[in-house]
Amino acid sequence: MARKLPGRYMVTDGKSFQLDSVKPDDHGGLDKDEVETWLDKRRQRLGVLQERLAAEHRHSVLLVLQGMDGAGKDSLILNVMTGMNPQGTKVVSFKKPSDIELSHDYLWRVHMAVPSRGQVGVFNRSHYEDVLVARVHADTLNTNGMKGDPKKQEFWDHRLEDIGNFEAYLSRQGIHILKVMLHMSPDCQQERLLRRLNRPDKRWKFDESDLAERKFWPDYQAAYQEAIRATACEHAPWLVVPSNKKWFSRMVVMEALIEKLESLSPEPPPPSPEILKNLERLEAAIKASHP
Repeated sequence: MARKLPGRYMVTDGKSFQLDSVKPDDHGGLDKDEVETWLDKRRQRLGVLQERLAAEHRHSVLLVLQGMDGAGKDSLILNVMTGMNPQGTKVVSFKKPSDIELSHDYLWRVHMAVPSRGQVGVFNRSHYEDVLVARVHADTLNTNGMKGDPKKQEFWDHRLEDIGNFEAYLSRQGIHILKVMLHMSPDCQQERLLRRLNRPDKRWKFDESDLAERKFWPDYQAAYQEAIRATACEHAPWLVVPSNKKWFSRMVVMEALIEKLESLSPEPPPPSPEILKNLERLEAAIKASHP
């Protein structure tokens, strides 16, 4: 059943997508202990596939993670990516743009961070911040040199169109995209923010600005829905995952990532004919080189 779960939340045609069709507290009727046992087992499979992808060096996979503060992006990366070789993975966290980044177009820093062939890349937040946070706070957007008016729908339609074209370009270059929205309820966010505040080991993550953003919850949900509607397609689908239960969202994302890698059927290149011809000599040389 776990392997079929990503299909339940996958959006490959966003035209009629409704965010409220996904219930944040859905957990597929599964049990936490059962799921965590399954995760331990599947990490090994993910690690094998990632190693083959790196050895083949033909494709790359980009996992885009989005979600409201407290949705579980950091812990998902930690739990899902644990079984993968760090040399074959690349995690990029997109914070507030620097002055240098602001002097370029908004996709510049994103393109610079795209994983190279053979890598699994993860964006912790991404180019979608520029149609989410930027849209909710359009009155603060620096439009110096840009065409259009952020107060008008057309501005955001063009930006979403640009993102769709950018992702289509990446897919034609062998970069396979999977976009994830960790969808939680406002009540769940409240519980997690309180937990951050009350646990000394988590207090460092607490940011009072998160409280101010909670007032814009409906605006963010509307912005997410429009972004998914405009950019969900076969080559860059959205996975809208119920995330009130972190263990459940981790399993769904891990299975989706495994499915994506398996669809590429990565295989390491064949060994050099010279190595095959000289196996005995090379084996003897290795043994003779013992210090």
